[in-house]
Amino acid sequence: MLKLRLVVGGAQRHRISSAGIIFSSRGQLSHHDVKIGAQRKGYHESRPLRLSSSVSPSVRDSRRTRSKVSLSGCNRPFASVLPNLARSFHSSTILRDDIRSVKVPAFADSISEGDIRWEKSKFTLRHVGDHVAEDEVVAEIETDKTAVPVPAPAAGVILERLVDDGATVTASQVIFKLKVTGEAPPPKPEAAAAAATPPPPKKDAQPEPDAAPLRSPDFLKPPQPAPEGKPAPAKPQEGSGPIPKVAPKPPPLPSKPVASVKPDQVKAKAILEGATIKLPPSDPTKIISGTRSEQRVKMSRMRQRIAVRLKEAQNSAAMLTSFNEIDMSNIMEMRKTHQEAFQKKHGMKFGFMSVFLKSAAYALQQIPEVNAVIEGNEIIYRDYVDISVAVATPKGLVVPVLRNVESMNYADIERGIAELGAKARDNALAVEDMDGGTFTVSNGGVFGSLFGTPIINPPQSAILGMHGIFDRPVAVKGQVVIRPMMYVALTYDHRLIDGREAVTFLRKIKSSVEDSRTMLLGM
Repeated sequence: MLKLRLVVGGAQRHRISSAGIIFSSRGQLSHHDVKIGAQRKGYHESRPLRLSSSVSPSVRDSRRTRSKVSLSGCNRPFASVLPNLARSFHSSTILRDDIRSVKVPAFADSISEGDIRWEKSKFTLRHVGDHVAEDEVVAEIETDKTAVPVPAPAAGVILERLVDDGATVTASQVIFKLKVTGEAPPPKPEAAAAAATPPPPKKDAQPEPDAAPLRSPDFLKPPQPAPEGKPAPAKPQEGSGPIPKVAPKPPPLPSKPVASVKPDQVKAKAILEGATIKLPPSDPTKIISGTRSEQRVKMSRMRQRIAVRLKEAQNSAAMLTSFNEIDMSNIMEMRKTHQEAFQKKHGMKFGFMSVFLKSAAYALQQIPEVNAVIEGNEIIYRDYVDISVAVATPKGLVVPVLRNVESMNYADIERGIAELGAKARDNALAVEDMDGGTFTVSNGGVFGSLFGTPIINPPQSAILGMHGIFDRPVAVKGQVVIRPMMYVALTYDHRLIDGREAVTFLRKIKSSVEDSRTMLLGM
């Protein structure tokens, strides 16, 4: 289709104010009605005109085309404006066979390279000829800290893959070529088959009147009584029948004498005939089927980095762990009492993580050594509290950072945790979301952990480990009662933090969780 809009008006010579044209895919222009509005000395008129234009065949191979437009069918008052309308203009054609080279997105300053994964789904890779939609993730670049998605710039077909799966790539490197088609990918075979399958007939559907009625086989009919005076025909004896003209073939003789076939061989043959072949699982990370096979899977770059950092923490820091237990009765009662009002006002649930993060921020303000870090021969004290929250993802453990927790309330912390959790689930965490952090909180209680010793997240100096809530007998005012209790563990760098500061820090967290009024009183 061709659309042309010419607006004429204004000055004495009625010059063209705007014009736009769109060519068809064939590169040809056809006649179309054009309305021209003009105003001349207070007189306005709009008439349908005819547009004629010719485009050379080379328009199919050129991006910009120069063309002439002439108008016919104009009445006399518009004769003076026709010379001004017959003017040249530039236009663009829709390109066919457009091939684009897709590059690796830019990395953060601390990342220089990554490993590419042409992963379409779990254990399924993308290949040449696959259809992709616009903005669909074609590949992922696994770096030390996060995975960078590579989306398709337009809908099309993968024409060529320039790097293999698992290869190391750098920023701005061309990784594949895309043939732009502008069409959505074809539907999946399952969906197409479901659409093509007609719906099953209804149970109460009646047979067509022209259809012949079904008849029961003769052997299902009851025997008819013989008419009077006529004896019933005698049934043929069993085994009787016509004499066969050809004698049946004798059974094949055994290859070995019967006496030479051992019972173990017969049993083994029966076992082999009834045996089934078990294949190794397609995803060895999900199930062990007992095939006694081994599969080697390359460790992701993020997992490699996590392993290196954890080992560095063990080799560099003098780690020591201190424990305490917290009575969760009061905070659980407060959560139960105000949960509905909290959710109605803020649009989210009130959890335990916000309580512990706020208590940790309050304790860090009281014990600055836990918030500090050793760098060379100096100690760096930070006048802010950025807490890293450990989150388990399928690709490994990530620790996004919640910043300025000391100035947040419970609702702000819950909102920030929800946003970071959504990014982690969608694999949308950026490097900036995980940089920094002065302290880490790890909640193993969501998996039912009773007790554990966390490992410091370098270069930080301490980490708080939360665990599950279980009913246990405790002594309260000389009485043994059952209370919901949680063990907490603080692993710290003994080079910087002494035992007194560590124990005091844990007691601050215990008191502020059990009774949040202590934070208001500054106790």
